[in-house]
Amino acid sequence: MYKLAWVVNSCIWVFSLFQLCHAQSKMPIAYITSGDQTQLLQKQSLLVNSMKMNKEANQILIDTLHKFQTIDGFGFTLTGGSALLIQQMEPKTRKALLQELFGQSTNAISISYLRISVGASDLSEAVFSYNDLPNGETDTLLHQFNLSRDTIHLIPLLKQILAINPTIKLMATPWSPPTWMKTNRLSMGGSLIPQYYNTYARYLLKYIQAMKVKGILIDALTIQNEPEHGGNNPSMLMSADEQARFIKHHLGPLFKEHAVKTKIVIWDHNCDHPEFPIHILNDADANQYIDGTAFHLYAGDIAALSTVKNSHPNKNIYFTEQWTGSKGSFEGDLKWHVKNVLLGALQNHSKIVLEWNLANDGSFGPHTPGGCTECKGALTIDGSTITRNVAYYIIAHAAKFVPPGSVRVQSNSMPNIESVAFLTPKGDTILILLNNGTVMDKVNIGYSKQWFSLSLNAGAVATIMFK
Repeated sequence: MYKLAWVVNSCIWVFSLFQLCHAQSKMPIAYITSGDQTQLLQKQSLLVNSMKMNKEANQILIDTLHKFQTIDGFGFTLTGGSALLIQQMEPKTRKALLQELFGQSTNAISISYLRISVGASDLSEAVFSYNDLPNGETDTLLHQFNLSRDTIHLIPLLKQILAINPTIKLMATPWSPPTWMKTNRLSMGGSLIPQYYNTYARYLLKYIQAMKVKGILIDALTIQNEPEHGGNNPSMLMSADEQARFIKHHLGPLFKEHAVKTKIVIWDHNCDHPEFPIHILNDADANQYIDGTAFHLYAGDIAALSTVKNSHPNKNIYFTEQWTGSKGSFEGDLKWHVKNVLLGALQNHSKIVLEWNLANDGSFGPHTPGGCTECKGALTIDGSTITRNVAYYIIAHAAKFVPPGSVRVQSNSMPNIESVAFLTPKGDTILILLNNGTVMDKVNIGYSKQWFSLSLNAGAVATIMFK
């Protein structure tokens, strides 16, 4: 009898120990970055509040049954300058960096989406297009089209990235067409001459086809970077009526004729004029060819993304650019960008979040004459020395934990605690939190009939994994 009781008690003890170990293996883990940089993606276990909840703390509830947009990815713009700097690194160091940026190891941040320029952006070392001609010459048949400038650094680097992550998505954006197609014949400003609308559509088609021959698939194409800003070099002005006309009469039918699967995305500018993309989408003839709208946040309010989404619910939303500046602080930029760009764009239906430049040197170059002189990359590269800047951590808090195919799910925010949550393809739940207040705050997180608690310093961001 005593022996039976001992066996039963032993079995109960072993079963209890198994449950405890199993529970511990499922314990959610937070990865925290603080404004003072004492924590940089630092791991920390959450406390379980299974018996009682601290009602004085903020309460964040996750509801995985209430679903929103599917995520395409997170990343940066791989500018021409970024490609140059990375390609010039010592091969062994470059290989390790690319694995860190695009790989899937525990030390990687797993970037899943890149934006690249069609021709030069202002953070290329020089202005160029794929059909540059002497003054007075034209080439409407595009016989002289070539990708030669991109074959030096950008395309070889993209092939290395694709070898690490073959499923990474690429969005291409033109800053300017060849100058002979423009009203002012200059790389800066001006507009597309109407007689060259069809030529320019074929130019963009040839770009997508030429990149495909190189083994590089362009998932999406925006029509024009910042079409209301003609003061950058390169740049071009393009009104809503001009974009609509270009898409419905030229680019859209051409893509359809050639069975091009690259998505057409409009606007690619600030949140202050949501009426611009809405005007284009209201044009039924243009609408049929358009996948969605892209945004930056140098002006306006991030809620503009929802304004456009609510106007045309069947069209997608993309957040494609926000720069961190040379004069900004790590603490200030971390807090503002996580609140407004990362969480704000996701809360307002964006399928992607991209910060601006992936890499620059210590002098914030390369850039074109008239290009951005204060844009700070996610990385500062000096030879083979790498400094990881604030944008690296802003994107890492999503890219490392939220893979493509994840779905945003319901989570609430509190006055000083912002949140966004996801359900991954593997069934994990991810929660990103920001303490937007000025003092440390305690957060209670309700998930799967349990409560967990976390103390978060002012301005700190935490990504929490629930297995």
